[in-house]
Amino acid sequence: MRQVKNCTSRFWGLLTAILVLLSSGDVLAERIKDLASVQGVRQNQLVGYGLVVGLDGTGDQTTQTPFTTQSIINMLAQLGTTLPTTQSLQLKNVAAVMVTASLPPFARAGQQIDVTVSSMGNAKSLRGGTLIMTPLKGADGQVYAQAQGSLMVGGAGASAGGSRAVVNHLSAGRIPAGATVEREVPTSLGQGAYVHFELANTDFGTVQRMVEAINRNIGVEVAEALDGRVVRVVAPESANERVAFVGRLENVEVRPTKAMAKVIVNPRTGSVVMNQMVTIEQCAVAHGSLSVVVKSEQQVSQPNPLSGGQTVTTTQADIAIEQQRGSLMAVKAGANLADVIKAINALGANPQDLLSILQAMKAAGALRAELEII
Repeated sequence: MRQVKNCTSRFWGLLTAILVLLSSGDVLAERIKDLASVQGVRQNQLVGYGLVVGLDGTGDQTTQTPFTTQSIINMLAQLGTTLPTTQSLQLKNVAAVMVTASLPPFARAGQQIDVTVSSMGNAKSLRGGTLIMTPLKGADGQVYAQAQGSLMVGGAGASAGGSRAVVNHLSAGRIPAGATVEREVPTSLGQGAYVHFELANTDFGTVQRMVEAINRNIGVEVAEALDGRVVRVVAPESANERVAFVGRLENVEVRPTKAMAKVIVNPRTGSVVMNQMVTIEQCAVAHGSLSVVVKSEQQVSQPNPLSGGQTVTTTQADIAIEQQRGSLMAVKAGANLADVIKAINALGANPQDLLSILQAMKAAGALRAELEII
């Protein structure tokens, strides 16, 4: 019994050691389809202008959105109903919208794609509306799809007596399979005898590893790197064989090089995101906040009775400047992301203050990462 326990403990100890070794590796292997895309195989953006009808009194206020009224008059004219352009329409169940969609590669005529519908005017809600047939155009001005259908809006709202309650966003919706492709975009799989793979990000090390992985998988030297982003591969001439060849290459696993240390800062929202390569050197940080408070008070001076004077209103301003004391704190060096998080949290700074601290640490050379502000 004791021998079985010893074997079991050794097994779990060996398994733990293997997991530690695997977790301490540089980077996990990824498929080529997750790192790169085939050159020329891409989506195309489509856009159109249309009208949504059938709203429950939540449409555009036509007096403030004249383009909605003009669109209704033009649409009715095409359907055989003529209205004088000087007539003022007061419609509350119509809204002018922009319709957007992405035309996938190799899309054929008759294929259906999803569309997104967004309000252009001051419509309160698009919930329950129906999009009238809208042509969707590409960058060349040609019509590639026609959109129409009932909207799906992921929200709800109610208003009464000047009060209003809204859940989620009501001025945009989606129509699954709401557009039908009318024109095809010719897409070639490769150029001549070659197929080019493009990395999402420029990385010379990853490109070299991709070339080695492809050649090792195929068995012959068919891949070569053109630069830090593009890999050229010799592919079969037959369309059927080329599709199978590309499908095989997309599943080849590549171990990419480590990503560079980077800290992404969004000052509008106060978001700070850093990857696992970020490290810091030992430094000392003192941070305090400066606040300026301006208070104004209206004072009225009344003249004495029968004095013939006038009532005078004056403004008295009180300005106060306060500065909180920031003690000098030592930040320990961190060799991994967990140590960096502990060191930064020890400062007790809020996200807005953290932006300034990170910029100062970068300028002092204590932050070992690229600081990118978006």
